[in-house]
Amino acid sequence: MPLTTQPIIDIHIHIMPFHMMKPHALDLIKRGRKDYADVERYCADPKAFLALLDELGIERAGLINYVAPDIIGFTPEVNDWSANYCKAAPERLIAFGSVLPSTVADPGAEVDRIAKLGIRALKLHPSHQVLSPNGYMKGDRGLAAVYERAQANNLPVMIHTGTSIFPGARNLHAQPMLCDDVCIDYPNLVVILAHGGRPLWMNEAFFLVRRHENMYMDISGIPPQKLLEYFPRIEEIADKVLWGTDWPGPGVPEIKGNIDKFQSLPLSEKSKRRILYDTAAKLFPL
Repeated sequence: MPLTTQPIIDIHIHIMPFHMMKPHALDLIKRGRKDYADVERYCADPKAFLALLDELGIERAGLINYVAPDIIGFTPEVNDWSANYCKAAPERLIAFGSVLPSTVADPGAEVDRIAKLGIRALKLHPSHQVLSPNGYMKGDRGLAAVYERAQANNLPVMIHTGTSIFPGARNLHAQPMLCDDVCIDYPNLVVILAHGGRPLWMNEAFFLVRRHENMYMDISGIPPQKLLEYFPRIEEIADKVLWGTDWPGPGVPEIKGNIDKFQSLPLSEKSKRRILYDTAAKLFPL
């Protein structure tokens, strides 16, 4: 039986082709994880992963994939992998993809191509892709083309904010304030700050989500018991917050415990409903 009767959308799960990862990155994923064989099974078999979602009472999941060949190992082929995987249940699996301008001849055309494949949103990972979210202001026309075509295709862009412990990660690029320009220059582009800037820049993330109508954030990768310490006023922006786990990322042991701990927080049921489901359902309608 599912854990809860309230529908849940986990907007941030790393079901991805781990076989493409560089050894040092994969070692970090495996470290201390006793269920890695299960993770591999879910990545190979969408039906097995959907059965897990059923067991957990999760209606839909965002599958985060992105291009980062130098630091993590993922090449542009990860987009086709993500789109093909999610074809197993497109009403439940939300395919995220990525366009790293330096890896394709025409970044804008690549956004158009993967949108046609079924990619529902883009992921920008500044610290793993070694670029700043507002790098277009310093002449990165490829990044500008990515934003322009994402906006035209109604693809939300999720931008990693906060630190990364993966070897080689360039954390300076992951400050939320660098996304301020993006929301100003692309007012019809939905921007989602992944991880809310944790563990250093939560105040920046909170300010930006309140400032920009087109900015949201997810709380993946934040231990639920830390959430109200990091965001004591989170109920003020509950309609702009998406729930996610970042599973099976480093330090994220399981999904069930995350759900249980979040449900036990002293938040109103209305706020919990918005965070667990309503905000993501609004951004990613069936």
